[in-house]
Amino acid sequence: MTKTAARRPAEAIAVRPVRAPSPVGGRGRRRLADQLRAYGFLLGGLLCFAVFSWYPAIRAVVIAFQKYTPGSEPEWVGTANFTRVLHDPEFTAAWRNTLTFTLLALLIGFAIPFLLALVLNELRHAKAFFRVVVYLPVMIPPVVSALLWKWFYDPGAGLANEALRFAHLPTSNWSNGADTALVSLVIVATWANLGGTVLIYLAALQSIPGELYEAAELDGATLLQRVRHVTIPQTRFVVLMLMLLQIIATMQVFTEPFVITGGGPENATVTVLYLIYKYAFLYNDFGGACALSVMLLVLLGLFSAVYLRLTRSEGDA
Repeated sequence: MTKTAARRPAEAIAVRPVRAPSPVGGRGRRRLADQLRAYGFLLGGLLCFAVFSWYPAIRAVVIAFQKYTPGSEPEWVGTANFTRVLHDPEFTAAWRNTLTFTLLALLIGFAIPFLLALVLNELRHAKAFFRVVVYLPVMIPPVVSALLWKWFYDPGAGLANEALRFAHLPTSNWSNGADTALVSLVIVATWANLGGTVLIYLAALQSIPGELYEAAELDGATLLQRVRHVTIPQTRFVVLMLMLLQIIATMQVFTEPFVITGGGPENATVTVLYLIYKYAFLYNDFGGACALSVMLLVLLGLFSAVYLRLTRSEGDA
Protein backbone atom coordinates (compact mmCIF):
# COMPACT_ATOMS: atom_id res chain seq x y z
CA MET A 1 0.00 0.00 0.00
CA THR A 2 1.43 3.38 -0.96
CA LYS A 3 1.63 6.37 1.33
CA THR A 4 -0.87 8.23 -0.87
CA ALA A 5 -3.43 5.49 -0.50
CA ALA A 6 -2.86 5.37 3.25
CA ARG A 7 -3.48 9.09 3.63
CA ARG A 8 -6.62 9.09 1.51
CA PRO A 9 -9.10 7.96 4.21
CA ALA A 10 -7.78 10.53 6.70
CA GLU A 11 -8.05 13.27 4.14
CA ALA A 12 -11.56 12.16 3.33
CA ILE A 13 -12.50 12.33 7.02
CA ALA A 14 -10.87 15.73 7.47
CA VAL A 15 -12.77 17.37 4.64
CA ARG A 16 -16.13 15.72 5.43
CA PRO A 17 -18.72 18.51 5.94
CA VAL A 18 -20.05 18.95 9.47
CA ARG A 19 -23.84 18.91 9.68
CA ALA A 20 -25.52 21.85 11.39
CA PRO A 21 -27.38 20.94 14.58
CA SER A 22 -31.08 20.46 14.19
CA PRO A 23 -33.05 23.59 15.16
CA VAL A 24 -35.36 21.42 17.25
CA GLY A 25 -33.01 19.59 19.56
CA GLY A 26 -33.45 18.29 23.08
CA ARG A 27 -33.27 21.77 24.58
CA GLY A 28 -35.82 23.12 22.10
CA ARG A 29 -38.21 20.27 22.83
CA ARG A 30 -37.94 20.88 26.57
CA ARG A 31 -38.57 24.58 26.09
CA LEU A 32 -41.62 23.84 23.94
CA ALA A 33 -42.93 21.38 26.55
CA ASP A 34 -42.48 23.98 29.31
CA GLN A 35 -44.34 26.57 27.27
CA LEU A 36 -47.20 24.18 26.51
CA ARG A 37 -47.42 23.27 30.20
CA ALA A 38 -47.50 26.95 31.18
CA TYR A 39 -50.22 27.67 28.61
CA GLY A 40 -52.14 24.68 29.95
CA PHE A 41 -52.17 26.14 33.46
CA LEU A 42 -53.08 29.54 32.01
CA LEU A 43 -55.92 27.98 30.03
CA GLY A 44 -57.56 26.77 33.24
CA GLY A 45 -57.56 30.27 34.72
CA LEU A 46 -58.85 31.77 31.48
CA LEU A 47 -61.69 29.25 31.38
CA CYS A 48 -62.67 30.14 34.95
CA PHE A 49 -62.69 33.83 34.06
CA ALA A 50 -64.65 33.15 30.88
CA VAL A 51 -67.31 31.06 32.62
CA PHE A 52 -67.72 33.02 35.87
CA SER A 53 -66.79 36.61 34.86
CA TRP A 54 -66.74 37.37 31.15
CA TYR A 55 -69.80 35.38 30.09
CA PRO A 56 -72.05 36.80 32.87
CA ALA A 57 -70.86 40.33 32.03
CA ILE A 58 -71.58 39.90 28.31
CA ARG A 59 -74.89 38.21 29.09
CA ALA A 60 -75.89 41.10 31.37
CA VAL A 61 -75.19 43.62 28.61
CA VAL A 62 -77.44 41.64 26.24
CA ILE A 63 -80.27 41.27 28.79
CA ALA A 64 -80.11 45.02 29.51
CA PHE A 65 -81.73 45.54 26.10
CA GLN A 66 -84.31 42.79 26.52
CA LYS A 67 -87.51 42.11 28.39
CA TYR A 68 -86.35 38.97 30.13
CA THR A 69 -88.14 36.68 32.55
CA PRO A 70 -86.79 33.20 33.40
CA GLY A 71 -88.74 30.56 31.55
CA SER A 72 -89.99 32.87 28.78
CA GLU A 73 -88.62 33.96 25.45
CA PRO A 74 -86.54 37.18 25.64
CA GLU A 75 -87.96 40.18 23.78
CA TRP A 76 -85.80 43.02 22.48
CA VAL A 77 -86.97 46.36 23.88
CA GLY A 78 -84.00 48.61 23.07
CA THR A 79 -83.30 51.22 25.72
CA ALA A 80 -86.67 50.83 27.46
CA ASN A 81 -85.05 49.22 30.51
CA PHE A 82 -82.67 52.14 30.91
CA THR A 83 -85.51 54.64 30.57
CA ARG A 84 -87.64 52.85 33.15
CA VAL A 85 -84.77 52.57 35.62
CA LEU A 86 -83.86 56.24 35.22
CA HIS A 87 -87.42 57.28 36.13
CA ASP A 88 -87.50 55.07 39.23
CA PRO A 89 -87.50 57.23 42.43
CA GLU A 90 -85.20 54.69 44.08
CA PHE A 91 -82.61 55.21 41.32
CA THR A 92 -81.73 58.70 42.52
CA ALA A 93 -81.70 57.63 46.16
CA ALA A 94 -79.47 54.62 45.40
CA TRP A 95 -76.87 56.67 43.51
CA ARG A 96 -76.95 59.44 46.11
CA ASN A 97 -76.44 56.94 48.93
CA THR A 98 -73.68 55.13 47.03
CA LEU A 99 -71.76 58.32 46.28
CA THR A 100 -72.23 59.55 49.86
CA PHE A 101 -71.04 56.21 51.19
CA THR A 102 -67.97 56.38 48.93
CA LEU A 103 -67.16 59.92 50.06
CA LEU A 104 -67.56 59.06 53.75
CA ALA A 105 -65.48 55.92 53.27
CA LEU A 106 -62.68 58.04 51.81
CA LEU A 107 -62.86 60.51 54.69
CA ILE A 108 -63.19 57.94 57.48
CA GLY A 109 -61.81 54.73 56.07
CA PHE A 110 -58.86 56.27 54.23
CA ALA A 111 -57.22 58.41 56.88
CA ILE A 112 -57.58 55.96 59.79
CA PRO A 113 -55.59 53.10 58.16
CA PHE A 114 -52.80 55.52 57.22
CA LEU A 115 -52.59 56.85 60.80
CA LEU A 116 -52.58 53.33 62.22
CA ALA A 117 -49.82 52.35 59.82
CA LEU A 118 -47.77 55.33 61.01
CA VAL A 119 -48.26 54.27 64.63
CA LEU A 120 -47.36 50.62 63.92
CA ASN A 121 -44.29 51.73 62.00
CA GLU A 122 -43.05 53.68 65.03
CA LEU A 123 -43.57 50.85 67.52
CA ARG A 124 -40.48 49.23 68.96
CA HIS A 125 -42.11 46.31 70.78
CA ALA A 126 -44.98 43.85 70.09
CA LYS A 127 -45.19 44.79 66.42
CA ALA A 128 -46.31 41.31 65.34
CA PHE A 129 -49.06 41.21 67.97
CA PHE A 130 -50.59 44.53 66.93
CA ARG A 131 -50.40 43.59 63.26
CA VAL A 132 -52.43 40.47 63.98
CA VAL A 133 -54.93 42.49 66.00
CA VAL A 134 -55.35 45.01 63.20
CA TYR A 135 -55.68 42.32 60.54
CA LEU A 136 -58.08 40.14 62.54
CA PRO A 137 -61.34 41.71 61.18
CA VAL A 138 -60.31 40.78 57.63
CA MET A 139 -60.35 37.09 58.59
CA ILE A 140 -63.98 37.28 59.75
CA PRO A 141 -66.52 36.47 56.99
CA PRO A 142 -68.34 39.64 55.85
CA VAL A 143 -71.80 38.33 56.74
CA VAL A 144 -70.68 37.32 60.24
CA SER A 145 -69.07 40.71 60.69
CA ALA A 146 -72.26 42.46 59.60
CA LEU A 147 -74.38 40.36 61.98
CA LEU A 148 -72.05 41.22 64.87
CA TRP A 149 -72.35 44.92 64.14
CA LYS A 150 -76.13 44.61 63.78
CA TRP A 151 -76.28 43.38 67.37
CA PHE A 152 -73.72 46.01 68.37
CA TYR A 153 -75.95 48.77 66.93
CA ASP A 154 -79.14 47.52 68.60
CA PRO A 155 -80.78 50.66 70.07
CA GLY A 156 -81.95 48.78 73.16
CA ALA A 157 -79.31 46.46 74.61
CA GLY A 158 -76.64 46.98 71.97
CA LEU A 159 -73.06 47.34 73.09
CA ALA A 160 -72.68 50.76 71.42
CA ASN A 161 -75.45 52.39 73.45
CA GLU A 162 -74.37 50.54 76.60
CA ALA A 163 -70.92 52.10 76.21
CA LEU A 164 -72.50 55.54 75.75
CA ARG A 165 -74.66 55.07 78.86
CA PHE A 166 -71.61 54.00 80.85
CA ALA A 167 -69.87 57.21 79.76
CA HIS A 168 -73.02 59.23 80.62
CA LEU A 169 -73.42 60.28 76.97
CA PRO A 170 -76.64 60.43 74.93
CA THR A 171 -77.50 57.26 73.04
CA SER A 172 -78.06 57.00 69.30
CA ASN A 173 -80.33 55.12 66.91
CA TRP A 174 -77.25 54.07 64.91
CA SER A 175 -78.40 51.90 61.98
CA ASN A 176 -82.08 52.45 62.83
CA GLY A 177 -81.99 56.20 62.27
CA ALA A 178 -82.31 57.78 58.83
CA ASP A 179 -79.65 60.37 59.67
CA THR A 180 -77.13 57.97 61.19
CA ALA A 181 -77.65 54.70 59.29
CA LEU A 182 -75.27 55.41 56.40
CA VAL A 183 -72.48 56.60 58.69
CA SER A 184 -72.97 53.48 60.80
CA LEU A 185 -72.49 51.30 57.72
CA VAL A 186 -69.33 53.22 56.78
CA ILE A 187 -67.91 52.44 60.23
CA VAL A 188 -68.68 48.75 59.72
CA ALA A 189 -67.03 48.67 56.28
CA THR A 190 -64.00 50.58 57.57
CA TRP A 191 -63.53 48.17 60.46
CA ALA A 192 -63.96 45.10 58.26
CA ASN A 193 -61.42 46.18 55.62
CA LEU A 194 -58.98 47.98 57.88
CA GLY A 195 -56.33 45.29 58.18
CA GLY A 196 -55.38 44.83 54.54
CA THR A 197 -55.06 48.56 53.93
CA VAL A 198 -52.95 49.07 57.06
CA LEU A 199 -50.51 46.32 56.04
CA ILE A 200 -50.11 47.78 52.54
CA TYR A 201 -49.41 51.21 54.01
CA LEU A 202 -47.01 49.66 56.51
CA ALA A 203 -45.08 47.94 53.73
CA ALA A 204 -44.86 51.24 51.84
CA LEU A 205 -43.63 53.06 54.96
CA GLN A 206 -40.96 50.46 55.64
CA SER A 207 -39.64 50.81 52.08
CA ILE A 208 -38.77 54.49 52.64
CA PRO A 209 -34.98 54.91 53.00
CA GLY A 210 -34.00 55.71 56.57
CA GLU A 211 -31.46 58.27 55.35
CA LEU A 212 -34.31 60.61 54.43
CA TYR A 213 -35.62 60.63 57.99
CA GLU A 214 -32.12 61.05 59.38
CA ALA A 215 -31.51 64.05 57.12
CA ALA A 216 -34.85 65.56 58.17
CA GLU A 217 -34.00 65.09 61.86
CA LEU A 218 -30.61 66.74 61.36
CA ASP A 219 -32.41 69.70 59.79
CA GLY A 220 -34.56 69.97 62.91
CA ALA A 221 -37.81 68.68 61.37
CA THR A 222 -40.56 67.72 63.81
CA LEU A 223 -42.64 64.53 63.54
CA LEU A 224 -45.41 66.26 61.60
CA GLN A 225 -42.89 67.88 59.27
CA ARG A 226 -41.24 64.51 58.61
CA VAL A 227 -44.64 63.02 57.79
CA ARG A 228 -45.50 65.95 55.51
CA HIS A 229 -42.19 66.29 53.66
CA VAL A 230 -40.88 62.70 53.69
CA THR A 231 -43.60 60.13 54.37
CA ILE A 232 -46.42 61.46 52.22
CA PRO A 233 -44.27 62.27 49.13
CA GLN A 234 -42.60 58.84 49.31
CA THR A 235 -45.93 56.98 49.57
CA ARG A 236 -48.05 59.13 47.26
CA PHE A 237 -48.27 56.46 44.56
CA VAL A 238 -49.48 53.79 47.02
CA VAL A 239 -51.94 56.27 48.53
CA LEU A 240 -53.36 57.12 45.10
CA MET A 241 -53.66 53.47 44.07
CA LEU A 242 -55.44 52.50 47.28
CA MET A 243 -57.75 55.49 46.91
CA LEU A 244 -58.82 54.35 43.44
CA LEU A 245 -59.24 50.75 44.60
CA GLN A 246 -61.29 51.91 47.58
CA ILE A 247 -63.57 53.95 45.32
CA ILE A 248 -64.12 50.90 43.10
CA ALA A 249 -64.81 48.67 46.12
CA THR A 250 -67.08 51.02 48.09
CA MET A 251 -69.27 51.76 45.09
CA GLN A 252 -70.13 48.04 45.10
CA VAL A 253 -71.20 47.95 48.75
CA PHE A 254 -73.94 45.40 49.32
CA THR A 255 -73.39 43.16 52.36
CA GLU A 256 -73.73 45.85 55.04
CA PRO A 257 -77.02 47.39 53.82
CA PHE A 258 -78.44 43.96 52.98
CA VAL A 259 -77.69 42.35 56.35
CA ILE A 260 -77.85 45.27 58.79
CA THR A 261 -80.48 47.71 57.49
CA GLY A 262 -82.24 46.06 54.55
CA GLY A 263 -81.93 49.32 52.64
CA GLY A 264 -83.80 51.30 55.29
CA PRO A 265 -84.85 53.24 57.12
CA GLU A 266 -86.74 55.22 54.46
CA ASN A 267 -84.33 54.08 51.71
CA ALA A 268 -81.49 55.84 53.55
CA THR A 269 -79.09 52.96 52.87
CA VAL A 270 -80.28 51.67 49.49
CA THR A 271 -77.19 51.42 47.30
CA VAL A 272 -76.87 50.73 43.59
CA LEU A 273 -75.89 47.11 44.11
CA TYR A 274 -78.73 46.60 46.60
CA LEU A 275 -81.17 48.12 44.09
CA ILE A 276 -79.87 45.70 41.45
CA TYR A 277 -80.65 42.87 43.88
CA LYS A 278 -84.17 44.21 44.42
CA TYR A 279 -84.85 44.49 40.67
CA ALA A 280 -83.64 40.95 40.01
CA PHE A 281 -84.93 38.95 43.00
CA LEU A 282 -87.78 41.03 44.43
CA TYR A 283 -89.28 42.67 41.32
CA ASN A 284 -88.31 39.78 38.99
CA ASP A 285 -87.16 42.43 36.49
CA PHE A 286 -83.88 41.10 35.14
CA GLY A 287 -83.83 43.63 32.32
CA GLY A 288 -83.88 46.55 34.76
CA ALA A 289 -81.29 44.85 36.99
CA CYS A 290 -78.93 44.36 34.05
CA ALA A 291 -79.49 47.95 32.88
CA LEU A 292 -78.40 49.18 36.31
CA SER A 293 -75.46 46.78 36.20
CA VAL A 294 -74.31 48.17 32.86
CA MET A 295 -74.43 51.74 34.22
CA LEU A 296 -72.35 50.71 37.21
CA LEU A 297 -70.01 48.75 34.94
CA VAL A 298 -69.32 51.80 32.78
CA LEU A 299 -68.59 54.02 35.77
CA LEU A 300 -66.30 51.49 37.45
CA GLY A 301 -64.63 50.83 34.10
CA LEU A 302 -63.60 54.48 33.97
CA PHE A 303 -62.00 54.27 37.42
CA SER A 304 -60.33 51.00 36.45
CA ALA A 305 -58.91 52.60 33.30
CA VAL A 306 -57.44 55.42 35.39
CA TYR A 307 -55.96 52.87 37.80
CA LEU A 308 -54.36 50.86 34.97
CA ARG A 309 -53.05 54.02 33.36
CA LEU A 310 -51.40 55.18 36.57
CA THR A 311 -49.89 51.77 37.35
CA ARG A 312 -48.50 51.53 33.82
CA SER A 313 -47.02 55.02 34.03
CA GLU A 314 -45.39 54.17 37.37
CA GLY A 315 -44.04 50.91 35.96
CA ASP A 316 -42.52 52.71 32.94
CA ALA A 317 -40.96 55.32 35.22
